[in-house]
Formats: sequence, structure tokens, C-alpha cells
Amino acid sequence: MELFFTNLIGTLAVILVVAGFIGGSNILPKFMSAHREYQYSILAGVIGGLFGVYANMTGVEFNGAIITVRDIGPMLSGYIGGPLGGLIAGLICGLHRLMLGGITANACIIATCCIGLMCSFIFRDANTHLIKPSYAMLVGALMEVFHLSLVLIMVKPFETAMDIVNQIAVPFVLVNALGFTLMILLLNYLQKQRKISRDQARIDSELEIATVIQKSLLPLVTESYPGEIAKGHFEIETYIKAAKKVGGDFYDFFPLDENRFAFLIADVSGKGVPAALFMANAKMTLQNCLRDIPDFTTAIQTANNNLCVNNAAEMFVTAWIGILDINTRKVTFICAGHNPPLLLHKKNAEYIKMKNSFILAGMENMRYHANEIELQKGDILYLYTDGVSEATNSAEELYGEERLLNCINSVKNPSAKELIDSVNASLDNFVKGYEQADDITMLAIKIL
Repeated sequence: MELFFTNLIGTLAVILVVAGFIGGSNILPKFMSAHREYQYSILAGVIGGLFGVYANMTGVEFNGAIITVRDIGPMLSGYIGGPLGGLIAGLICGLHRLMLGGITANACIIATCCIGLMCSFIFRDANTHLIKPSYAMLVGALMEVFHLSLVLIMVKPFETAMDIVNQIAVPFVLVNALGFTLMILLLNYLQKQRKISRDQARIDSELEIATVIQKSLLPLVTESYPGEIAKGHFEIETYIKAAKKVGGDFYDFFPLDENRFAFLIADVSGKGVPAALFMANAKMTLQNCLRDIPDFTTAIQTANNNLCVNNAAEMFVTAWIGILDINTRKVTFICAGHNPPLLLHKKNAEYIKMKNSFILAGMENMRYHANEIELQKGDILYLYTDGVSEATNSAEELYGEERLLNCINSVKNPSAKELIDSVNASLDNFVKGYEQADDITMLAIKIL
């Protein structure tokens, strides 16, 4: 009996490896469309039949019988290929068994063909309902009991048939049932993985579209925008890089009238799709309130209240919002829990001291306090999100505000673009390819 177990398990292991390779490839899935149903059934039958042939060739001869895991092939083909698949597999390995001879040959071909057909009807809903391992084990055991029953009925003399059955029943039934169960578990796993891959591909495709849409929401600096209000007065440059496909950072800039220009940078809590959705809402809310409400603090308070409405996800936004008066070069701004910006003035950079206000979307009816700074010719106001200062390297060190300050101080008379490019180069040199953990966004505006 030990010899039977060893041989059957060894053959089963080889069949499982080959089945895993075939199931993990595109050999079967490309035949699974409705208009190729018969081709799929035939292919499933041939594969199951070849499994049975291999089992015949590696089986153990005992009193004119060949002890194998042959029936796993037809059972599998009946499960995945329906009656046609089960019958083809049964015929292939059954006829091969008949060619090998022995007193059980006739019983084996009939049993093998019947098992393939019976499994096809037992598992006729298998394409839509994955069967449980316990059910597969039970069916596999019943199929082998049926096989041994045919041996007892057809093999003569009966004493010889009984002796064969008594000797092989336990390993024969157990290993074949276990093998079929493992095959079902393998196929179920591969089917789930294939579904996960399809879903992931769909999600990736949708995220690519979402990335394009999100980028389209952010204004671009062009020859025609921001237009006449900027000519001879200031230049503006922006940069954004999401940690994932989409992110929660954003910036915006737009003229309020012929003399006033609004610009802002913001960071939504969280990352990914939820942050991106809230970002779109926050951007439009801020822009609409700034355009429609003349009083600056009232506009921000209104925007905050609007963002608090239906905020079941309890997300929030940190933001730095400024309005530049072209004539006076004065910037009136509100900082809603955001990082302090840097002002580069006469080759010397420093963080702006200001009165900070509460985050947006955190609590209704909050009061926001406006600050003012007056810019001079050549000054650059540099805004950023915490993805810059909190960038980390492989040693888990933070880039930090001091490195950022030193970087900006090291740039000699830069344009807005050159300043952002310098910070980017400094960040790249610091992180050295280490995974980006947070969105990175920058905005620089230079007075001309």
C-alpha cells in the first residue's frame, strides 16, 4: 500500500505542476469566448486525456490492474469542458488504458468515460459558482468508488476483483479524490487571480483617465495665460507630482479683475482617488467664492462652510491663498493650516511670519485672518506643500525646511522656473530614487 501511495502522489504532483502552468497561461482563456465553446471543450478534453495517459504510463501494475490517478483527467475535463470535454478525456485515456491490457482494462475504459460525463453534469454550474473543496473531495471519492464498483462487477473471477479492490481501495480513492480537490483549488485560485488582474487592468486604465482629467483641472502657464495682467508685472511657474496616479495636492491662479490676481496652493488630507475627488471640489469651491465674493475673508469663510457640508469622509484641506494687487505689489493672504511660504528678497530667502488660521473643511463658521506683505521688484514668493519638506531618503531622513531654505538661498537671481527646477534637483539628489510618499506641489511667483 505504501508503494501505491508513493507512486500515485508522485504522478499527481507532476500533473498539478503542468496544470498550474497551463491554467496560469493564456492557452485556455483565449478559447473561453461563447463562439469558441466547442473548441474550448475539445481542448479541455485533450488536456485531461493527456493527463490520464501520463498517469497510465506511470501507474503501478498489480494483479493485472494498473493503479493510477487517471480519473483526475476526465474529472477535470468534465468540470471545465462540459460533457464533450469529459467524454473526450475519458476516451483518450480509456483507450490508452485498453491498449495496455490487463483484466481491468474494459472496466477502466467504461469507468473513465462515465466519470468524465458524470462530472460534467454534476458541475454544470461551475462556471458561475466555484465549488467548495469539501464538495470536490466528496465527488472525487464517489467517482472512485464507482470505478471500483465496476471493477467488482466486470472483472472475473470475482475473488480476483475483490482482492484487487481490497488492496488498492484506500490509496486509490484517497489520492484521486485529494488530487481532484487540489486541482479544483488550483483552478479556483487561478480564476480569482485572473479576475484580480482584469480588475486591476480596468482600475489602472480608469486611473490613467482620472490623471488626465485631474491635470486638465489645473491651469497651465502659457503665452496667453494668465495674459495681460501678468505682462511686465510678474511671472508665475508651477510644478506638481502625485505620489500615486492621482493625488490631493492642487494649485490655482486666475485674475479677479484687471488689477488683482489670485493664486493659491493646497493639500487635501489623504491620497489617491478620495483625495483627488475632494481636491476637485475644493478647487472649484475656492475659485467660485473668490470670484463671486468681494471681501477676501468672507470668501474663504464661505468656501470653508461649503466644504464642510456633506463631508461624511471628514477630509480637510490646508491652503495658502493670496491676492496680488498689481499696482501696489501688495499680497493679501490667508494661511489655512498650510506650510509657511518662502520669500526670496535681494538674494536672501526667509520664511514668511504670519498669523495662521484653521484648516478648510475642518469645522463650520471658522474665522479666517488676512495677512499682508509688500513685494519688491525681483522678489520671488515660493509656495509648496509638505511633500517637499517631508520628502524622505532611504535612511528615513526628512528633507526638511532648513535644506529647502539653503537650496533657495543658493540660487543666484533665478527666474520662477529656475527656482522650482533648483528645488527639484535638490530633492532628487536627496531622495536618490527612494519611493515618493506624498504629493509634491510648488508654485513660484516673481515680481518683474
